[in-house]
Amino acid sequence: MMLGLLLLGAALSLAFAQRASAHGYLEAPTSRTVLCQQGQNTGCGPIQYEPQSVEGKGSFPESGPVDGQITGADKYPDLYEQTSDRWKKVTLKGGKQSFTWHLTAQHSTKEWKYYITKKDWDPNKPLTRSELELVCSFNDGGAKPAATVTHECNLPTDRSGYQLLLGVWEIADTGNAFYQVIDVNLVNDGTGGPVVEIPTTPTQLKSTAQTDTSINLSWLASMAPSGIKHYEVYRDGKNVGIATQPSYEDKGLKPSTSYTYLVVSICGTGGHSAPSQSVTVSTKASTTPPMPVDTQAPTVPYNVQSGSQTDASVALAWSASTDNVGVVKYDVYRNGGLVGTVTQPSYTDTGLAANTPYSYSIVALDAAGNQSARSSELKVTTKPKSSPTTDWDTSKVYLEGNRVTYKGLEYAAKWWTQGEQPDSSDVWKLVSADVVQAWSSSRVYVGQAKVSYEGKIYLAKWWTKGEVPGKSDVWTLAK
Repeated sequence: MMLGLLLLGAALSLAFAQRASAHGYLEAPTSRTVLCQQGQNTGCGPIQYEPQSVEGKGSFPESGPVDGQITGADKYPDLYEQTSDRWKKVTLKGGKQSFTWHLTAQHSTKEWKYYITKKDWDPNKPLTRSELELVCSFNDGGAKPAATVTHECNLPTDRSGYQLLLGVWEIADTGNAFYQVIDVNLVNDGTGGPVVEIPTTPTQLKSTAQTDTSINLSWLASMAPSGIKHYEVYRDGKNVGIATQPSYEDKGLKPSTSYTYLVVSICGTGGHSAPSQSVTVSTKASTTPPMPVDTQAPTVPYNVQSGSQTDASVALAWSASTDNVGVVKYDVYRNGGLVGTVTQPSYTDTGLAANTPYSYSIVALDAAGNQSARSSELKVTTKPKSSPTTDWDTSKVYLEGNRVTYKGLEYAAKWWTQGEQPDSSDVWKLVSADVVQAWSSSRVYVGQAKVSYEGKIYLAKWWTKGEVPGKSDVWTLAK
């Protein structure tokens, strides 16, 4: 009796495993669930993580999901939503069209069926059976399909605009089916928008080499009429890089750690392929012993002094800090705010107001990021303005602190200069208050400088050149 129960339990477990393992999605044309996985559709719910799992009762349309829940197979309410602009559409032409399924696990198959919405369907109500008509079907008679299955059907040429295509994969031995909806902009008689290409899916993704901190990947190239623009590489569900060839090296990883990758191809018209099958790869063990953790902060900078001042600048110097490993930089604070970072114990603060008091303090940092306490504050007053601002003259010699006007803005010289244009040379500092300039990679900016870039205003924390706003810590969004 016990042996019989065990055999019965094993048989039931096997049957359940077979049912659970049968999954698949329509990758071309790209279905609603695949566009959810790619992030082009949003608000999709959990199906965005497994587009292959829209499984429900089979024998459609006699049985199957109830009206209004067909698009989510009675299981995924987020997919029931239906308005004319809720989902991203794939543009197709009427006439011959290929449909390609990607099966994450094959299962003996009864039938494949394809439906399209009727001319008078309502795109602002959940889908019902009465709004569908059969386009084509294919009977497999219980055969087990390959991992990729392609059928050709003729789409109607008597309607245009937004239509739904429904693909149904009827399983032979479970009574279930898989449902895939494609949101289509159907083009007939010159109506509709431009045709969106969908590249073929990258295949045979594998790792060709590993180190303790890197993993090399390769795959078979995708194809598209407009060519492949690039590939997006995803690690553990996050986009970590772009490759123009079917290979990629992922760097900066942790030793002895597993990572899961998949790849999506992008064609010349911007169409996204379905994601490749994922591959899990582990980095090798580290060959070097871990470095001891440095927790000791540098000593406090001391003897902060100002050797000279002008009407627009203050020169600072201090006694160097010490550290068990080594001091790598100093942060200079003016009136409590960071204005510059230097590697040596000296700094010249420029672009200041004449005859104005300022307070300075210094913090030392080591390579581990440990910070000293701030030094004692030094209070310094700039000198009175020595000369009026004049228009910049290419032939005139200017000394530190001299001010000029150029293109309506006021600049101060940092040191001796002649013939160097104020808006493009490091020797000049913009001192006009509350001026927002368009960011340029060739221009030098100092702490508190404001720039505009891609419609936003950024504020420099310290000296910078060539560092793009929004992509470097030196820039912060202006409040």
